[in-house]
Amino acid sequence: MKNSHLFYLVVTATIFMVAFLVNSCTKKATIEVTPTNVTHVEWSKDAVIYEVNLRQITDDGTIAAFTERIGVLKDLGVDILWIMPIHPIGELERKGTLGSYYSCKDYYDINPEFGNHEDFRLMVETAHANGMKVIIDWVANHTSRDSKWVEEHPDWFKYSDDGNIIAPFDWTDVAKLDYDNKDMRNAMVDVMKYWVSDYDIDGFRCDVAGQVPVDFWDSARIELDKIKPVFMLAEAEEANLLVNAFDMEYGWEFHSIMNKIAKGEKNVTDIDSYLAKKDTVNPKGAYIMNFITNHDENSWNGTEFERMGDGFQSFAVLCTTMPDMPLIYTGQEIGITKRLEFFEKDPITNCESTPELFDFYKKLNTLRHENPALYSGHFGGNLQRIHNSADTTVFSFIREKDNNAVLTIVNLSSENISIDIKDKKINGNYKNYFTGEDVTIKNSLNIQFEPWDYLVLVRK
Repeated sequence: MKNSHLFYLVVTATIFMVAFLVNSCTKKATIEVTPTNVTHVEWSKDAVIYEVNLRQITDDGTIAAFTERIGVLKDLGVDILWIMPIHPIGELERKGTLGSYYSCKDYYDINPEFGNHEDFRLMVETAHANGMKVIIDWVANHTSRDSKWVEEHPDWFKYSDDGNIIAPFDWTDVAKLDYDNKDMRNAMVDVMKYWVSDYDIDGFRCDVAGQVPVDFWDSARIELDKIKPVFMLAEAEEANLLVNAFDMEYGWEFHSIMNKIAKGEKNVTDIDSYLAKKDTVNPKGAYIMNFITNHDENSWNGTEFERMGDGFQSFAVLCTTMPDMPLIYTGQEIGITKRLEFFEKDPITNCESTPELFDFYKKLNTLRHENPALYSGHFGGNLQRIHNSADTTVFSFIREKDNNAVLTIVNLSSENISIDIKDKKINGNYKNYFTGEDVTIKNSLNIQFEPWDYLVLVRK
C-alpha cells in the first residue's frame, strides 16, 4: 500500500494510546480499592471545622479577645478550630500595612499583633475545656524574605540562576524553601513537633501542601503521631497526600462546581461526574473538606452571596450532608456581606450581616452530630444517588449507616419545579429536619420546590 508506513504509524500510535489508557485506568482502579493508611482520630468523625481569622474575628484582633468568643463557637456546634497563621509577619516587601499571614518570619514565635505565647496557651486550654480541638495553619513551603532562617541558614532556600532567592508564584514577599536540604527538613519537623508537645495543639492545616514533597509530609506525620495522634488538613487536591500523611484535603473541584451551578454554567450532572471521578482517585476513607467560602474565596473571589446568590443556603446544606466535613469561615455564621481585607485590619463587627443565619448553621451542625450516616470517611454512610424526574436540576441522594438514614433533596436552580421520585430505597417514616413535620414515603414521592429550596428528611 502506498500509505502502508503511515498506516503502521497510526496503528502503532493507537495501540500505544490504548495501552496507556488501560494502564492509567488500572492505576486508578488500584487507588480506588486502596484505603488510606491514615488512622483518623475518633473525634474527627462528626467534626465541624471553623476557620479563625484572628485579625478580623474581633475588634481587638487578638488571641485573648478570640478566647472570649470560644463559648459562642461551642454553641454554634464547632469541633475543630483552624487558626490562621499565628507567627510574626515579615517586613521586607510586606504587602499592605500589616502583611500576609502566610509570610512567616519565625516559626517559634507569636505575632505580637495577636499576643504572646501565654495567650496562645490559654486559648488552646480554653478550647479543650470546651470540647474543641485546635489546629494551626502551617506554612512549610516558604518563609518571609527577612525570616530568621534566611538570616541564619541561607543555604536552606531555593535560588535562581542569578543568585537570588526564589519567590514561589508571584508572591514577592516570601522565599521558597529547598526540600533537598536535609537539615532544613529536620528543622521543619522539629518546630512542628514543638507546637504539639509544648502547646498541646491537635494538628495542622498545611498551606500549599502540594508544593512540598509528599515524602516530607509522610515522615513528618510519623514523627508528630509519636507525640499524640494529630489531625492533618492539606490545602491541596492531590490524592497522594491522603495515602500516608493527611486526613483531609480541600474539595476545590466541588466548590467550583457549586459556584458555576449558581451562575447557570453547570448542573447536577457535573456533581455526578465529580463524585464518580472522586471515587476512582482518592484513597478510600480519606476526608474531603466541603465549603461555600474560606479566606481565599472571600477576599479574592467574593462572598458566598456574590458567588452563589440566593442559593448559598442550598449549597451549605450540601456541604453538610454530602461526604465529608463541612467548613465554616469567620463571619459566615452571621452572613457578613463583604470581602474582608487581607493585609489590613477589617473586623467582622464592622460588616453588614444577617445574625439570624447563626441558627441555620447551628441546626446544620446539629444535624451532622446527631446522624452517623453523615459522618466522615468510613465512619459515615456512602452517598447513594436517588434519581428524580428533574435529575439535571434537582440533586437527591440518601446516606445510611446502621439504623440511621438521611435523605437530601435540593433544587439547584432559580426555578419553581415539581418532581417525582420513585425508588424503594427511600421507603420509610421520616421527619422533615427543618420543619419537624412527619413524612411517610411508600414507593413514590412528589415535591413542589421553590427556587433554591431544599428538603432534608431523617428516617425515624
